[in-house]
Amino acid sequence: MKRSRLTISTLAVAVAAGWAIPAAAQDTAAVADELARMRAEMAAMAERIDTLEAQLGAARAEAQAATTAAGAATASAAAATAASKADEDTTKIAFKGAPEVTGKGGWTFKPRGRLQFDTGFIDAPDSTLRPEGFGSEVRRARLGVQGDMPGGFGYKFEVDFAGNEVALTDAILTYERGPATVTVGQHNNFQGLEELTSSLHSSFIERAAFTDAFGFERRLGLSVQYAKGPFLAQAGVFSDNVDALSNKNRGADGRIVFMPKAGNTQFHVGGSVHYADLEALSTVRYRQRPLVHFTSQRFIDTNILQAESETGYGLEAAIMSGRLHAAAEQFWQHLDRPGPLSDPTFSGGYAEVGYFLTPGDTRGYKGGVFDRVKPKNAVGKGGMGAVQLNLRYDWLDLVDAGILGGTQNGYQVGLNWMPSDYTRLMLNYGRMQYDNAVYPAAGGDRSYGVDAVGMRAQIDF
Repeated sequence: MKRSRLTISTLAVAVAAGWAIPAAAQDTAAVADELARMRAEMAAMAERIDTLEAQLGAARAEAQAATTAAGAATASAAAATAASKADEDTTKIAFKGAPEVTGKGGWTFKPRGRLQFDTGFIDAPDSTLRPEGFGSEVRRARLGVQGDMPGGFGYKFEVDFAGNEVALTDAILTYERGPATVTVGQHNNFQGLEELTSSLHSSFIERAAFTDAFGFERRLGLSVQYAKGPFLAQAGVFSDNVDALSNKNRGADGRIVFMPKAGNTQFHVGGSVHYADLEALSTVRYRQRPLVHFTSQRFIDTNILQAESETGYGLEAAIMSGRLHAAAEQFWQHLDRPGPLSDPTFSGGYAEVGYFLTPGDTRGYKGGVFDRVKPKNAVGKGGMGAVQLNLRYDWLDLVDAGILGGTQNGYQVGLNWMPSDYTRLMLNYGRMQYDNAVYPAAGGDRSYGVDAVGMRAQIDF
């Protein structure tokens, strides 16, 4: 009876599962064969299910590994970001001639300074009775600081200790926004290429005669500079040097420069204008030394002139191409004098050419002025530094409207050696030919020549 119930139950399951029951189901042997066949199929299905379950487990394990790797990568990226942020917040020190400290938020601080030691001699006709011969001086001994502040602001402060005196040179606060820079404080006016080029980077130990003769100097004021592409515009209003602020002198200066570049050739063309309104009863005096600064002798001199205002106009041009450079300027200074006194116009200028004797060296240029020479093969790096030969014609005319201040035609040659970016040795010779000189020679002759030799040892940071 039990076997009969099993058979009926099995048949019922088979019918429910959709298996066909042979017509000869009454035959017990046939039924047993069919059941065996069904069991084999069910076993195969179970094996397939086991295989699928194993594959699903492997897929789940791979997915979990990928998730773990992604989590590790995310953690690593977060750690790198945190490290980078920590780096930004850490004070850094770089060396740019001197240590430059960079702090959080855009603060920077850098000490700066320069030392220039000059020596040489002048030789004038004995009959002029002028002191001559050997001379020397500490031409400049400056210390200062400069840097940036958050928000686009910057600062610079520098004093000079030469001549046993302490004199303020630059003392400025700047604000930069895009191509525009606003400067307030004591700084240079905009009176030409030669005047605005730092004494660290000039061709000769002294600038061209007209810059000193016409009293170009730093003054307290407010200026704006706009530089975009090859165009540069500068303008400002000024009072006087901080050493003379008790007076009421005031003025304005402006300069425009076009400085395109074609390949490795840099061009420079510009013009400037200067105006100064002088307080009542003011006087001016235009005069100049023979090339070197360590002598007090001036062979051309207008002496003291009463003045109400002065107006100046300048033109400038330069080119730098490989080892070669050339530059020239002309400046006219017009003086307005009180009452019936005549109004003279004096002038001065220079033309120079320079050539590097060392291959690969060129004169630096940046922002409308000559800049630092960086020797291609500096001393200490397997080279001899940069060697440059310069020739200059330097003229100054202080004769006009009945004023016989004299004229200078100067012929100068200079040899400069820059062992490294921040050191320089200079040797200059000049023959200054004077007409209408202040000091007469034998027989009252006021046309004669004065020779000058100057040497400089310089370092800056």
